Amino acid sequence: MTTYPAQHAFSRSMPVRLWEDGFAQDPYRYYAALRAQGAVGWAELAPGVPAYVVTDRQAALDLLHDTETFSHDPRAWEATVAEDCPLLGMMRWRPNTLFADGAAHVRYRTALLDVFDEIEPHDLRARVHRAVRLLVDRIGTRGEADLVTDFARPLMALVFNNLFGLPDEAGDRLDEGLGKMMEGGAQAAEGEAEFGEYVLELIAAKAERRGDDLPSRLLDHPAGLTPEEVTWQVFLTLGAGHEPTANLVSNALSRILGNPAYYSTLTSGARPVMDAVVEVLHHETPLANYGIHYARRGVSFHGAWLQAAVPVIISYGALAHAAEQSAAGGRHPNDASHLSWSAGPHACPVKQHTLLIATEAIERLTQWLPDLEPVLPRERLRWRPGPFHRSLTSLPVRFSPRAPRSPGESS
Repeated sequence: MTTYPAQHAFSRSMPVRLWEDGFAQDPYRYYAALRAQGAVGWAELAPGVPAYVVTDRQAALDLLHDTETFSHDPRAWEATVAEDCPLLGMMRWRPNTLFADGAAHVRYRTALLDVFDEIEPHDLRARVHRAVRLLVDRIGTRGEADLVTDFARPLMALVFNNLFGLPDEAGDRLDEGLGKMMEGGAQAAEGEAEFGEYVLELIAAKAERRGDDLPSRLLDHPAGLTPEEVTWQVFLTLGAGHEPTANLVSNALSRILGNPAYYSTLTSGARPVMDAVVEVLHHETPLANYGIHYARRGVSFHGAWLQAAVPVIISYGALAHAAEQSAAGGRHPNDASHLSWSAGPHACPVKQHTLLIATEAIERLTQWLPDLEPVLPRERLRWRPGPFHRSLTSLPVRFSPRAPRSPGESS
């Protein structure tokens, strides 16, 4: 572990409160306050629940690659918080790849990589196209829609239910439970219970009768995962797949539609949708504050003294904001300096799948409804509360109504 100079302790009387309503609407003011404390700031994720927040890129990379000093296991922290803590849905220990270290992490991650590698890009693309068609048929005749509640969120429920072997009509349960859990407020425990029940029912069904789906492949994987272990891998992958990807799509659509010149180049094909998606990863990354670690013992780190059993959060949102302020000129479209995919042994294992889902969804929507027009200017859009995500509550649009597809109409 590198020794860093100029240790400082934070004033625990003045943490930056990431649970406030103001954080959802203007997170950049809060990120500035965190960065003013140094590479590691002091914050609250919920009232009375403190955390260290990393806002410096080099410090984040050092943390993400240092498995000897830092652990992903939250159980020591869990012992310090109340049983009704609204953060537990997102931070509670479970036997899955997110909360595991060492050999256990490798075992879980290898199984997940193997089953996701079996998904061919053309197959995933077809599932996305099918979901977009279903949703456009629902909203097309209306001439107006909310691209969060009528498109981005139900789209992910359709795609992921399809991948995990569940029917389309189960999507509302997935969407509602995850939404409550992610916000971390009064309904967080209810959302965690609803989502947990959803996953338990899924794994019980697949344990009894296999299908051509991801849970069945996990149950039969050579790693020999138990049904309980499979349950928690699915709990993770459904949550990590649905929520951030839905936010990536809606955040990208809001940026595209808020800039008519940008929108026209995308709909004409002169500019790829990937540009808009990468722009969101730089400026409004969907999982803004996560990458949770815990120091195994008290340690000096980039000028701060970190106590054990206190969460150390990586603020991907603050990193992106700092990079935006210091950047000179434009970025290459494939520039990944945003760190939205994380880094090190816990880096996102399904980056390409996520990008394919997001870009195909936006391309297909704008092909089927090419004259989408925002109802509100972008600065009047509202954002969902919660310390972890950057997520719109709604994105109302108008468009020319279109009739539902005829049975023989191609996509």
